[in-house]
Amino acid sequence: MIQTKGYATHDPSATFSPFEFERRDVGPNDILIDIEYAGICHSDIHLAKDEWHDLMPAMYPMVPGHEIVGRVTQVGDAVTKFSVGDVAGIGCFIDSCRECVACGFGVEQYCMNGMAMTYNGTEMDRTTPTYGGYSKHYVIDENYALKVTADGDLSGVAPLLCAGITTYSPLKKFGVGPGQRVGVVGLGGLGHMAVKIAKAMGAEVTVFSTSPGKAEDAGKLGADNFVVTSDPENLAPLANSFNLIIDTVSANHDLNPYINMVGLNGVLVVVGMPELPATIHQASLIMGNKSIAGSLIGGIAETQEMLDFCAEHGVVADVEVISPDRIEEAYDRTIKADVRYRFVIDMGRA
Repeated sequence: MIQTKGYATHDPSATFSPFEFERRDVGPNDILIDIEYAGICHSDIHLAKDEWHDLMPAMYPMVPGHEIVGRVTQVGDAVTKFSVGDVAGIGCFIDSCRECVACGFGVEQYCMNGMAMTYNGTEMDRTTPTYGGYSKHYVIDENYALKVTADGDLSGVAPLLCAGITTYSPLKKFGVGPGQRVGVVGLGGLGHMAVKIAKAMGAEVTVFSTSPGKAEDAGKLGADNFVVTSDPENLAPLANSFNLIIDTVSANHDLNPYINMVGLNGVLVVVGMPELPATIHQASLIMGNKSIAGSLIGGIAETQEMLDFCAEHGVVADVEVISPDRIEEAYDRTIKADVRYRFVIDMGRA
């Protein structure tokens, strides 16, 4: 077994402290990654605080982190995809059954038998707990690791493993490209990635936000337009005018204004997970042949495609890099939306 160190919370207080534990030995198909950076996703906070208890109960001690990038330092005898020294990434899951319909279609995130989550879960043996990227090392089957093409600072790459693929997947699925109008609801960790990726795909991008102070940031990220949603008069002229709107907001809010702004045959894609269910005015959908869709991260092949796309177009996340002793501060500030736009832990300072 490989001895390693992480930062764990032992209860819903989300108070973090050093935590020593073991990773499995490197098997024939495994690689060992020395983690350099781990992003802080808002879902880390929900899970650490056991706020999604009915959906995904917290398993303590918990070492969060599913936005991971680092260097390969050991490879198994049968590994062909990676070599020592390569940069590798790990996303939201680290294995799946490999046999069900979903796995066969390359959408392992929907594994019919349940994927193995990067943390707060178990390996596919359903007994060995998984610990995440707020740690020094990770051992993973090469088939569930991602190749990263990047030079220099890797901190902005880490959030691509969740925030990047969460927004890339629906933008790609619904054919976003030149000549299309895309709306992005919310300008946080997910929203700012949606803006960057949609612009790289060639779309005209409009940001919808309740915070007027984010207008300048939206422009710097590449958005063509910025709309303050707290004033309904700003929305009326935009009725039926967007090909796709991607809603990244996890706070409870009304979806109907965005359905109204989706045009004929358009789609509203939700990737945020509010606490309360939404009430939909069905007539708004029926009269324009509109759709509402949900999307969950991406499969391994699509995540690799996203990383390659982002490398080609120079897309990385805007991040604030912190040391591990500031995780609790980062959680508090993330809850207050006081970050531009993703905290990333420098595990080299652990």
